[in-house]
Amino acid sequence: MSRREATRLIGGVTASCLWPIGAPGAQSKSELATMLMRPIPSSGEKLPLIGLGTWQTFDVDPAQSAPLAEVMSTFVKLGGHVIDSSPMYGRAEEVVGDLLTKLKLRDSLFLATKVWTRGQQAGIDSMERSFARLQTKTIDLMQVHNLVDAETQLRTIREWKAQGRVRYLGVTHYEASAFAEVAKILTLEKLDFVQVNYSIMEREAEEKILPLAQERGVAVIVNRPFSAGDLFSRVRGKPLPDFAAEFDCTSWPQFFLKWIIAHPAVTCAIPATNNVQHLEDNMRAGVGKLPDAKMRQRMIEVFAHL
Repeated sequence: MSRREATRLIGGVTASCLWPIGAPGAQSKSELATMLMRPIPSSGEKLPLIGLGTWQTFDVDPAQSAPLAEVMSTFVKLGGHVIDSSPMYGRAEEVVGDLLTKLKLRDSLFLATKVWTRGQQAGIDSMERSFARLQTKTIDLMQVHNLVDAETQLRTIREWKAQGRVRYLGVTHYEASAFAEVAKILTLEKLDFVQVNYSIMEREAEEKILPLAQERGVAVIVNRPFSAGDLFSRVRGKPLPDFAAEFDCTSWPQFFLKWIIAHPAVTCAIPATNNVQHLEDNMRAGVGKLPDAKMRQRMIEVFAHL
């Protein structure tokens, strides 16, 4: 399967604030030596800059999840920590929970999921199902998916955070058209995380959301880092610019991911994949040098002329 075909399946700085993390157990030609990290502003806990999304890629029959077991175990070996899911993603939570248990990886992962419904009791019921599917007593990050009934759901999540069932809370969206509402919630609510779409093709988040998150001390998770695969159609058959070597970049996926995580407001990007080779390539974006502001602008200009 080509990278382009895989992305169709998916569907969709400053060095002073970075820390390296080792990748114990990685024994392959693509072994990663270190993974850069950034702190969660509200706590100081550090997370690797590259995580793993599960939209569509983990929505499979649990009996057919063996390839995903290899993806998840390799993700951890290469220094990965954040895995993001949602009840909106079909069977993804169930598959993640099964693999966490079978591979005994729960303590190695920062587990994030979402609530996506209206009404207090419906939200409680949804989140309880997520706990059961994920086979865990604690969820690291519970997010209000696409801001649906955010005030109501955040009230419950705060209560559960106080009880220790949830460690962090946040909100998400995947469309720039919702950024005015995202900004409003960022201003009015005390959040630990915000998750939004951001890529070299979809840069609207840097106009207000990213600066506001920095100002409010909110961690940022980036979804749609490859613009649902559209970035790959733009670069198909085209060589990587020579200057990419200046920031330890050897592939277009790394080029796109390094551009994102080089923004100092970004805590973690979560590309989704069910392919081990693609996972390894993505993870290398979090290793080595990152482009500075001048280089990021140069990357934009190159991409605009492709």
